[in-house]
Amino acid sequence: MKILFISRAYPPVLGGIENQNYEIGKALSEIAKVRIISNAYGKKFLPVFFPYALCKAFFLLPKYDILLLGDGVLGVIGWLLKIFHKKPVISIVHGLDLTYELPLYQKLWVGFFIKKLDKLIAVGHQTIKEGVIRKIPEEKFVFIPNGVDAEKIKKCGSGEIFKLAAKEKSKGHKIILTLGRLAKRKGVAWFINNVMPQLNKNIIYLIAGKGEDKENIKEAIIKNDLQDQVKILRNITDEEKLKLYSGADIFVQPNIKIKGDMEGFGLVVLEAAACEIPVLASNLEGLQDAIQNGKNGFLVKPYDSESYKKKIEYLLNDDEFRKKFGQRARQYVIEKYSWKKIAERYLKEIKLVIDNPDKTSI
Repeated sequence: MKILFISRAYPPVLGGIENQNYEIGKALSEIAKVRIISNAYGKKFLPVFFPYALCKAFFLLPKYDILLLGDGVLGVIGWLLKIFHKKPVISIVHGLDLTYELPLYQKLWVGFFIKKLDKLIAVGHQTIKEGVIRKIPEEKFVFIPNGVDAEKIKKCGSGEIFKLAAKEKSKGHKIILTLGRLAKRKGVAWFINNVMPQLNKNIIYLIAGKGEDKENIKEAIIKNDLQDQVKILRNITDEEKLKLYSGADIFVQPNIKIKGDMEGFGLVVLEAAACEIPVLASNLEGLQDAIQNGKNGFLVKPYDSESYKKKIEYLLNDDEFRKKFGQRARQYVIEKYSWKKIAERYLKEIKLVIDNPDKTSI
């Protein structure tokens, strides 16, 4: 099995798609022959990367059985290469790949390029629903969740915890953590406005990440006079991120509904669960695919501040339950979401597409 994989988002740049593309490429390489064309320089390099990737793939693809795209934005490259080489093309699709509201993108990428590919691997069931709404045939989709490297998290998360969490814990405080891109849909500002004022003063909320909603978050902190309880951390490294997980008592992902945006999958909640931290997440979009209620975390009704408050207080008041649940959550993640198992599911779908060339779309 020879797979040519194109990724426009790749480490060392940090992000959900970057991590997902790296891990699936790595895991597939252990069970198949994989060549990766990647952009490791961020969004600013995309105008150069697109023609570079297209030209390089044009000459490489004849030696490979199939082309795998890291996300739907690359659909235009997949469509062009299919015309010239008649090779099947599969694309991973995340929520925003289909919901991005720019009219030209909706008309060309969603309405034509992505629709013309042979198979779409959706990281969440809500992504499939959004595709069907946009008249992409449901049979083109298959759901395969993201995975997590539980052993890497166990190793890096042990030992000395992140210094800020350690400092607060030394005062007897409990730590709630949110980590990831600070998009409005993540609900951090909502959580500060509606949940934090109800919690005990010994509960510290740490926020690690950057993004377009950061100013709204800062305003919410000041508005509620929570400067002593809510702290936005500087940009952290991948290793510091894992240590930060190990210093938290609870991980929260209080997503809210935002028009034109959605959570394709909840990778950070899987990472937190793999680090034996109880997770509270909104019962919304891709988080429903990452968290199985009562097994590797708890799902809470979006916007329900009272439910968030009660669940947080219950978990923080029972150290023994929190510890045992965290251990069970990690084991569940290992059994269901290891990258090895996820890669095997990818390979199964790839073989099905290769073995059915009559179903390709031009």
